Amino acid sequence: QVQLVESGGGSVQAGGSLRLSCARIRYAYWSNCMGWFRQAPGKEREGVAAIYTIADGTYYADSVKGRFTISQDQAKNTVYLQMNTLKPEDTAMYYCAAGAYCTGDNRIAGPTINTWGQGTQVTVSS
Repeated sequence: QVQLVESGGGSVQAGGSLRLSCARIRYAYWSNCMGWFRQAPGKEREGVAAIYTIADGTYYADSVKGRFTISQDQAKNTVYLQMNTLKPEDTAMYYCAAGAYCTGDNRIAGPTINTWGQGTQVTVSS
């Protein structure tokens, strides 16, 4: 069973930065694709970024391109999300997910997600 532990959320002013971490504590299933999602109250869950862990291929939602960077440390079984130039619209609960596959454009393949983290809150004030 895969277990994901998220950290790095918090409160920051607009224009600031945060770095989220997602560590795979237990590693029993395929996790070739790791992704970050977010959900704000009253809104649908949104895919933010993903990484193909074998070849470092990445995907970003249009809303975060140029501001967010997803990366990994394979030795630590950890995926990071560097969030720069944060906006109030980025305020949401951020969730890490592990899946067996990425799509051709490196988006996490939803049907193959086997583990979700419990989420970490990101709040951006103006």
